[in-house]
Amino acid sequence: MRRITGKTKDATLIEMTNTADAHVEDNNGLLSSSDRGTPLPGHQETDKLEQSKDSVYFQDGVRRIDFVLSYIDDKDGDKKAERRRAFEANLEKAGLMLETEDKLESDDRKTYYLKIHAPWEVLATYADVLKIKVPFKPSDIPKGRDAPLQWLTKPFRLPPEIMKPDPDYFTAPFDKSKADFFFIKDKETFFPPSTRNRIVYYILTRCPYYKEDRKEKDKTGIKRLLSNGTYTSAYPLHDCRYWKKSKETQCESERYHLYKHWARFLCFYKEQPLNLIRKYYGEKIGIYFAWLGFYTEMLFFAAVMGVICFVYGLLSYDDNITSKEICNPNIGGKIVMCPLCDKKCTYWKLNSTCLSSWQAHLFDNEGTVFFAIFMGIWVTLFLEFWKRRQARLEYEWDLVDFEEEQQQLQIRPEFELKCTTKRRNRITQELEPYLPFTSKCARFCVSGAIVLFWTCLIVACVMGVIAYRLSVYAAFASLMKDSPTNKIQLVGSLINPQLATSVTASCINFVIILILNFLYEYVAIWITDMEIPKTHLEYENKLTTKMFMFQFVNYYSSCFYVAFFKGKFVGYPGNYTYMFGSQLRNEECDPGGCLIELTTQLVIVMAGKQLVGNIQEALLPLLRNWWISRKGRSHPEGRYSRWEQDHDLQNFSQFGLFYEYLEMVIQFGFITLFVASFPLAPLLALFNNILEVRVDAWKFTTQFRRPVAAKARNIGAWKDILNVVAILSVVTNAFIMAFTSDMIPRLVYLYAYHPGEKATMEGYINNSLSVYEINELHIQNRADIEEHTTWFSTNITTCRYRDYRYPPGHERQYTHTMQFWHILAAKMAFIIIMEHVVFVVKFFVAWLIPDVPSEVKARIKRERYLVQEYLHTYEVEKLKLQLSQSFCVTSETTSLLPSSPNKHEVLSECI
Repeated sequence: MRRITGKTKDATLIEMTNTADAHVEDNNGLLSSSDRGTPLPGHQETDKLEQSKDSVYFQDGVRRIDFVLSYIDDKDGDKKAERRRAFEANLEKAGLMLETEDKLESDDRKTYYLKIHAPWEVLATYADVLKIKVPFKPSDIPKGRDAPLQWLTKPFRLPPEIMKPDPDYFTAPFDKSKADFFFIKDKETFFPPSTRNRIVYYILTRCPYYKEDRKEKDKTGIKRLLSNGTYTSAYPLHDCRYWKKSKETQCESERYHLYKHWARFLCFYKEQPLNLIRKYYGEKIGIYFAWLGFYTEMLFFAAVMGVICFVYGLLSYDDNITSKEICNPNIGGKIVMCPLCDKKCTYWKLNSTCLSSWQAHLFDNEGTVFFAIFMGIWVTLFLEFWKRRQARLEYEWDLVDFEEEQQQLQIRPEFELKCTTKRRNRITQELEPYLPFTSKCARFCVSGAIVLFWTCLIVACVMGVIAYRLSVYAAFASLMKDSPTNKIQLVGSLINPQLATSVTASCINFVIILILNFLYEYVAIWITDMEIPKTHLEYENKLTTKMFMFQFVNYYSSCFYVAFFKGKFVGYPGNYTYMFGSQLRNEECDPGGCLIELTTQLVIVMAGKQLVGNIQEALLPLLRNWWISRKGRSHPEGRYSRWEQDHDLQNFSQFGLFYEYLEMVIQFGFITLFVASFPLAPLLALFNNILEVRVDAWKFTTQFRRPVAAKARNIGAWKDILNVVAILSVVTNAFIMAFTSDMIPRLVYLYAYHPGEKATMEGYINNSLSVYEINELHIQNRADIEEHTTWFSTNITTCRYRDYRYPPGHERQYTHTMQFWHILAAKMAFIIIMEHVVFVVKFFVAWLIPDVPSEVKARIKRERYLVQEYLHTYEVEKLKLQLSQSFCVTSETTSLLPSSPNKHEVLSECI
């Protein structure tokens, strides 16, 4: 049997303030988990088979289930039962109505379900407290004109009833004392389910579970009850199954519409129903999908430019004189290069890098410079246009004044519990909890030390990978000296020591990244909890900053090493530089530059992260839900209730959306910070994000419990992080083009050092390689005799290396030539010019594009004006009515006196 607390079936749902007091006779009017046999006074027993189990209503079919708590009996049952009794009693005192499902009626025969309903009085009270904006008048602002050629976008659009589930209204913060001012057709449907569950969750997080005679401040809130196992879960209900509509006509079936028009992958080319997402999940999740969709749209333009740049590299393939010289057996085949490592590496011919030089040309060409400049401007356009889109959403979703009004209402219950010290607020003159300055400083220092330690740990891991590259390269070089890999089918001819070292090191680095990420997540949450942030917004911002700092170092450090350090501190034959004084010689770049290796590193880390991320997001929840609900699905539909179906889904944690943002921002860093090395990165990101939108939508709609609706005005701290990455990307791409790419040395040679009168790249390879006398090599730098290849003989007296130094015999032998300094000056000039050009364009574009569209500004002003006007009119009419009633009462009283001469005149005047 099912037992209900609160009003009976025939009672009204509005006047319930004193309901709980009528039931606090025995055990505070609540159903004890240890007393399931005897019904308590005021509890109603109902028959189980009266209603569909897929319903989202109480057994009476009238009161909607706004929240569900589940629990089971275990060894520590008495303590937990006592907590539940106290907690549920206090919930009733707060005005909530409760209904309990016995464990014998649940599918597993173990779990109790406590269903919670918030009646109108509770909703109205807390809507007033939370300043929730509600409609008071249909909007009279005319809709914008249809854009020209709108029929072209018709295949990408959704039905109007899906895109605009509600008509437009003017809204104002709810005031319970002025309820008749607002546009209330039906009190039961006035507040949508997302607002209802937000209000109930607000009550649950602040409701104590101690008795009145025992004031224990730490015993407060559903979060603590979930952490100590008193309840096993707490969640609002989905409104129906995702694959079919609800049988109840009063149910909206919004989940079904979201799945049909949004969560299926076949809808990947369709627009997103953002208003329906916001209505069902709340503004915080809605703003995430709006940002993700806009980011994906903007990636299309970056991807197109990247493809054009790549195609230019393909089309200019035959004009690549440098690669032709390297591959020419009479040029590159006769140039003997110095060993790349000590002892185990032998002399090698330049034409052995023929393939890698052709590959490098695809990404290291003149078009890459223009693409890097374009991406610097694209980032600015993306951020500026997003501000405009965000401003429009703020207005449409009633978030314009949200932060100012809600800041104090967002105080975390944990802050109120842990901060026992109080001080008087200078503005409100009320006592409020606060964290002393000394405690705050101590916590900040501990937090900073832990973050610094983990950052150093990442750097140490990167150094370990570098040491691996240096030590393993010699082994690969020794194994491949006679090209045994050529016997491998298809890819055998592509493998060389540089590629083998780069690929294996990148894979090892990626595994280390995943392991460190897994460990640091717990550390970041722990130290953020230790700092005791005051508001939810402050908590999210602190956690966001810590996680991104760590992820930034973790994901990008290896790319920074390849881009800016590898091959830059090598020295020259006879005076090589070693890693921290060890016997590991610093790595050199290929004759074609380190850009192709940076491309390899970027592709492995970026593509690997996206692949692992999609598996984690899609496959793992699917397998978990299948495992949990495998028994439930074996039962007929009539026995698998709505609350049990949702109970078997994955819980959407408070950090769920945080990880979605983090994944996208890390991707944003890959396609901006190092895009000069891989113009196809935006294309990969575009394909991933098209899939990401639908995977996230499918996951939210089918695999997760319904999240508690939360408001958010914007994307929070992520906006500032994106701005920092955007500025840093200009600098990194300028340095990549100057120091990692071989473009500047080629241009200096073409315009200043080419032989003859005609500007040509012929002879560039010979010009870019310096000469060293083999006999002058130190013994530890020379290759062992057994490592020599068959073509090497004692007749070869010199070897070449990549640098600009005077040859042996010159009065300044082995010192830098004047061409080296010219190239260095050209690199610095390029960096300064590119940065200034891009920054000037960025700031001009940012100044040119207003953050808030003029149309939105006008609408906001008009709405504020109308709110004041209608409130004024309402107050005046209300005052007139009060004065009229007061005058009538006074007149009637006076007319009853014997001395009243104008009795009939006064009464007729009142009437």
